[in-house]
Amino acid sequence: MTHPPVSPPLAELVDAHLDRARTDLAESVAFASVHDDPDRAEENLAGAQWVADRFTELGFACEVIETSDGSRAIVGHRPGPDGARTVALYSHHDVQPAGDEALWDTPPFALTERDGRWYGRGAADCKGNLVAHLTALRAVGDAASCHVRIIVEGSEEAGGEGLDHLVRERPELFDADLILIGDTGNVAVGVPTLTTGLRGVVNVRVRIRTLETAVHSGQFGGAAPDAMAALIALLATLRDEAGDTTIDGLDGDARWAGADYPAERFRTDAGVLPGVGLLGSGTPADMVWARPAVTVIGIDAPSVDACAAAIIPEATALLNLRIPPGVRPQEAYDALETHLRNRIGGRGELEVTPDAMGAPFAAKTDGPGYAALTAAMREAYDDAEVVHSGQGGSIPLCTVLAETVPHAEIALLGVEEPQCRIHAPNESVDPGEIRRTALAEAILLTSF
Repeated sequence: MTHPPVSPPLAELVDAHLDRARTDLAESVAFASVHDDPDRAEENLAGAQWVADRFTELGFACEVIETSDGSRAIVGHRPGPDGARTVALYSHHDVQPAGDEALWDTPPFALTERDGRWYGRGAADCKGNLVAHLTALRAVGDAASCHVRIIVEGSEEAGGEGLDHLVRERPELFDADLILIGDTGNVAVGVPTLTTGLRGVVNVRVRIRTLETAVHSGQFGGAAPDAMAALIALLATLRDEAGDTTIDGLDGDARWAGADYPAERFRTDAGVLPGVGLLGSGTPADMVWARPAVTVIGIDAPSVDACAAAIIPEATALLNLRIPPGVRPQEAYDALETHLRNRIGGRGELEVTPDAMGAPFAAKTDGPGYAALTAAMREAYDDAEVVHSGQGGSIPLCTVLAETVPHAEIALLGVEEPQCRIHAPNESVDPGEIRRTALAEAILLTSF
């Protein structure tokens, strides 16, 4: 009697495709796919077609859809056994701008290996996650136990409005039992992590006017109200001496119940300078995953080189308020506006306007998809405990999917550990994180 050949273990199959994974990543990084840069339109289109071609080669029926914001989304489906569940794999093919290329040690759009890591814009966020999906599917081949959908966005870094609209217009393209959002990562290299909470965002413009025009500081300084000083004083009321955000009506004492974030590791990850203290009365995990946090991300002011000896009549700041799950964006905006109006007093005319809002997200972790994914990650990471973390970044798509496909479990994972320096010069990825993410997904796709 002849027996059918025994298939190699999935780990061996993933390892066999790692050279192809590097080739895939190099080809993808070479597309400078910055969605909101009109000079990159052809590269965005070519990058989207590259994605569609790679998944088509793996048996997916793919569509490249121009969405309402002009970006290209790639959606596809590959059927599995009759009656099987459906798993959807999400990533995005657009990237942040490279910024000042003089700050890069190697060209941003040419994948470069250095000290065991692969460098390039998008190497981690999010093309490394896209390659992990491809590598998992190559390892699985025809052995998937489920139907598989792919969802690859083209404007995530610019807000993702196009895909949000597409989800609502054609929900059938996103129908799944488990949706894997490949756009986060582990709390540290080699520590299997599921991101279970995402902070939302509320951006607010604050404008103060005090004078009809600028006036000479020598002639009027001392009594004439200074708009810049008034703005600085007002912004100072948003945090207390410990660094806690103190906006009336928002809870500033919440605690994070998941993975710890040791202070020394946080200092290293964030690049905090020696002798500079961390902000807040809570642990780093409390401060970045469980509590509201307000940051002044921009101020309109004369530059030091171009300023005059004059009292500034008008000053504007842009505030970025991150809110934890359980807080609605409008509620947070109302609290911030009320706080500012209650504290401006007679220091100037105050104008407060919303700039952008995104809802927070909390994953439901008690379903069969999470159980299967957790087991797959534990196996891929050699029986290491799977931890739960939060993330300060917002992914509004998660909320849209939760509303549109309410029966789906949504899980966030990926290759973007802190050393990746996403959105910064010299972004990189640890190829071991691509391997382990791909292996976890391959195990899931053959067992769920």
